[in-house]
Amino acid sequence: MRRLLRNLFLAGALWVLTSDAAQPWTRVANTSLQMPLYPSVVGLTTTNALGDLRFFGNPVGLASAPGETNRLFVLEQTGTIHVVTNLTAPNKTTFLDLTTRVHFSINGEEGLLGMAFHPGYATNGSFFVFYTTRTNGLASSRHARLARFQVSVTNANTADASSEVIFIDQRDEAPNHNGGDLVFGPDGYLYVAVGDEGGQADAFGNAQRIDGDFFGGIMRIDVDKRPGSLAPNPHPAIADHYAVPPDNPFIGATSFNGLPVNANEVRTEFWTVGLRNPWQFSIDPVTGWIFASDTGDTTREEINFIQKGANYGWPYREGSGPGPNTSTPPAGFMPTEPIHDHAWGTFGTNQGKATVGGLLYRGGQLPEINGSYVFADYITGNFWALDFDGTNATNFRQLLADVGVTSFALDPSNGDLLFTDIVEDRIKRVVRGTNVLGSELPATLSATGAYGDLTSLAPNAGIVPYDLNLAFWSDNSHKLRWYSIPDTNSVMTFSGLGNWQFPSGMIWIKTFELEMTNGVPESRRKLETRFLVRNVEGVYGVVYRWNEEQTEAFLLSEAGLEEDFQIRDGGLIRTQTWHYPSRNECLQCHTHAGGLALGFHTPQLNRDYNFGGVTTNQIAAMAHAGYFGNTVSNLHVLPALAKSTNESVSLTYRIRSYLAANCSQCHMPGGTAAGTWDARITNPLSSVGIVDGILSRPHTNAAARVVATGSLANSEIYQRIITNGVGRMPPAASLMLDTNGFELVARWITNTLSSRTTFAQWQVQKFGATNAASAAATDDADSDGAPNFLEFLTGSDPQQAGDGFSMTLHQSGNRPRIEFTQKADVAYQIEWSANPLGSNAWRLLDVPGNEWFISASNRTHSVTDPATNGFPRFYRIKVVEP
Repeated sequence: MRRLLRNLFLAGALWVLTSDAAQPWTRVANTSLQMPLYPSVVGLTTTNALGDLRFFGNPVGLASAPGETNRLFVLEQTGTIHVVTNLTAPNKTTFLDLTTRVHFSINGEEGLLGMAFHPGYATNGSFFVFYTTRTNGLASSRHARLARFQVSVTNANTADASSEVIFIDQRDEAPNHNGGDLVFGPDGYLYVAVGDEGGQADAFGNAQRIDGDFFGGIMRIDVDKRPGSLAPNPHPAIADHYAVPPDNPFIGATSFNGLPVNANEVRTEFWTVGLRNPWQFSIDPVTGWIFASDTGDTTREEINFIQKGANYGWPYREGSGPGPNTSTPPAGFMPTEPIHDHAWGTFGTNQGKATVGGLLYRGGQLPEINGSYVFADYITGNFWALDFDGTNATNFRQLLADVGVTSFALDPSNGDLLFTDIVEDRIKRVVRGTNVLGSELPATLSATGAYGDLTSLAPNAGIVPYDLNLAFWSDNSHKLRWYSIPDTNSVMTFSGLGNWQFPSGMIWIKTFELEMTNGVPESRRKLETRFLVRNVEGVYGVVYRWNEEQTEAFLLSEAGLEEDFQIRDGGLIRTQTWHYPSRNECLQCHTHAGGLALGFHTPQLNRDYNFGGVTTNQIAAMAHAGYFGNTVSNLHVLPALAKSTNESVSLTYRIRSYLAANCSQCHMPGGTAAGTWDARITNPLSSVGIVDGILSRPHTNAAARVVATGSLANSEIYQRIITNGVGRMPPAASLMLDTNGFELVARWITNTLSSRTTFAQWQVQKFGATNAASAAATDDADSDGAPNFLEFLTGSDPQQAGDGFSMTLHQSGNRPRIEFTQKADVAYQIEWSANPLGSNAWRLLDVPGNEWFISASNRTHSVTDPATNGFPRFYRIKVVEP
């Protein structure tokens, strides 16, 4: 931001006219709403498993020694194994500290990843760990290591760190996709999960090989070197410490996928291949069944029933669909399908982005999942169960939600289902809900107390309507919005540019309507009414689905729903699927970082609204009615999102508004997208990582950018918004493409950005180089008082003192009128001061006409200051990068 100062003197009174226009309403309490502060806990939930013993550092695994019932071992990704003794009154002791050997990366996949006790641990004291290391501290020495350790001979709660025997020390090119889980099977052999070495799309070509390195599958080895087991084929990563079970499937193989391989180079350790990143797997002790999750790329998440010699298809396949390797597979390629998979990032009960494998639950505490395979998703927090009969998976259902699960285990004392939670750094337990925290939700919309009349949707007293400048895309639906703070002693905290703060007990209500005949408002049908309730911990959301008669709406289950409607569109009848979101979906966007109540902030609400005959700025109306605990000011000069159809506004600003409305709840610092770009409207375009911004994760297209100037094919935002299904953005609550939206984005990328001049390009044009003398942003090459960046914004010549921005002062009656030429794509706002030499002397002129407006074309603009008579007043113009 740079400012051009032109101090002009005008005799006039030092006061500003204020409006005494009628206010739309007086705030009253609401006594009708029946939404509880906390919904009742139903079904299953989670709790801390270890009483007052709460916190672990990056817990990623749990293990129990065979035959023991009163100890639990906790793996911290940083390299420490703790033993929790006396599970009824837990105590934590360090069992093994490998932090000096383990290479751990924050927010990465490296570290201590797996542990398994030998079946004969009670007598031999042996256990195995899998971890990543760097032998000389350099990335070039990154290795994935399988090693054996011994328990101390004098202390059962301490391991002998000097007893390490390395079984496999595999050079690893990348930090991700390490697998690392270890399980001893009922056959006494050690099963070891390994990822495809990392990168993207099997970058190192490991997953479809059996004659390379130890990547991309599940291995089975004999750590006891029993009679009859075979020596492994030579490989630099192994030592003579284990053997290969004689019935492993690839022993003696001379072909794979129909192509020849050298039997002496086959990795006979493999039990199964074709996996991307089998993060967790389990072996059921009753049936011997092996289940493994495989974390997907950007398409499918899958659960596999692991079978001898099977090939699960990665990267030709991802789940049950095609994988990123689009070349024709070898003729002998015969992939094994997963028993369950779901689309990456889809909705409701199928929502998942990073599946964490679980186990078959056989405990008695939770009979509804007894005998079911339970697994979860690390990112979305969804827990699911399915039933498996050895061939088919059935009865797939959602159980609960708890974000951050990294592994599962059974409580050795009672068989309860435990899991590690890396978000809360705790060991947690799945338990029966107790309904302690809350009350039953109203079963019908009429019982909520929101509306006095369901036909007209007339709200009850204390429930106030509002509207947005630019609505989130919701499949052509029309939305009606209300809010309520039932207790008149509770207030919000206003912020001009940041998130507002909301009191506990505040409620937002939104009803969705859809035209059954496109373009005919009279054909609108009410589909759903959503409630968002603020409490001390955050928010929760629920959905009420309207009946066909339009007389009532009924509470939907936590899982959500999809429903088909027949829409008359011109002379055609089309089927539109409407998605009712799950309660967990609500929490994916309504985060603390995103402001909890999406759209309830200044850029969206800074607009006029007709309150039953009285039209006024709705934020000003809130302030006047007493909804804020702090001062609200400068509404005329604060930003407001622009409608996409407003051609008088700069296309760049309209695109920024579109991204702010649809993407900013996730794409912002601290947002769930964890990306590199910021969709908020309040920062300059050059600082938010959008135009030619680097993507946060590797891409198969090296030229891909967040938005690539002039290229739709290389613009990830554009590719995501034209995609329906997997990879679709924004991902929530929409099944239809916003054709008007992506056409506008396409026009911006191909036309506006192609002709856009950056400051660096301008420096080269004007000075020959970005680092030339007098070319810096703050330099004033022509000594006219305007630094280079200001000359760039206003379009003046930085080397001609006579060429610069100017404004003129006129008198309209006895009031000053400031006139200036506004350049397209730049914001201009007038500031005033009674004493320009004082500290904090300048303030924005908060009057009509001085709004935050970025014009689509150059224009002459004037603003009248309603001040009259008396003291002198000075003016200057602030020029702001869009």
